Amino acid sequence: MSTSQIMMTDRESISPSTYTDVERGWINVKECSGHGSSPSTGGSSTIPIIAQGHTFGRAAIGNGRIANPGPAGAISFAATALLLSLFNVQAGGVEHPEIVVSMAVFTGGLSQFVAGMWEYPRGNVFNATLFSLYGSFWMSYATIFIPASGILAAYKDPIELSHAVGLYLITWTIVTAFFLFVVVRRNLALTVMLSTIFITLVILSISQYSLAGMPILSSRVQKAGGVFGIIGALLCFYIGVSELLAAELRPIVRLPLGVL
Repeated sequence: MSTSQIMMTDRESISPSTYTDVERGWINVKECSGHGSSPSTGGSSTIPIIAQGHTFGRAAIGNGRIANPGPAGAISFAATALLLSLFNVQAGGVEHPEIVVSMAVFTGGLSQFVAGMWEYPRGNVFNATLFSLYGSFWMSYATIFIPASGILAAYKDPIELSHAVGLYLITWTIVTAFFLFVVVRRNLALTVMLSTIFITLVILSISQYSLAGMPILSSRVQKAGGVFGIIGALLCFYIGVSELLAAELRPIVRLPLGVL
């Protein structure tokens, strides 16, 4: 690696983060062949990892660094999940889901998908996959209820439509199970949040697929799914705010995530 690829920076000038040193793009390099240290550094130096045109936690151009997109992704998911869950429990007597569509397209969908794309140059594989896929989930879910898509009109039988939505939710239940399996040893808050979202999807899948011919029971089960969805959304808000505070030099408070 040429010297032009290495920019010395005071590590303390970087704001705290919940990520490890490697995930932030920092590594302690001791005196070695080809990277001789100056006497003033005491035999070691701290440099950002920059190799093959990629950076981890820093912008590739200029002196800035890529900000953590995690809070944007988490809060986007939380806000959309909260609104949908409030609809599922029929809060305020609202029974039609159309109000969720715009939120799912732009907040839960577009905003979260963009957050996932920004996680890739940071080298955060899990967050990049999580945000981009759930962003796609919200946009595809919203498309179902957009009349111009023709999806609802294609199902003449309401029970068939309910079964179709149930299969859609079952598919995303499986995807969430994969995420939960990967994250179970990362931190407690994220593990509990994904577990709650998994339970929510299981309950909503049952209400749409297994109970399609029993509208009263299906509605009650859907409300139960809405309750779990609200809990999951609040936990996701907690995670997003925790990472926002962790990015501040002097946060008013720190919210622990319970590292396992």
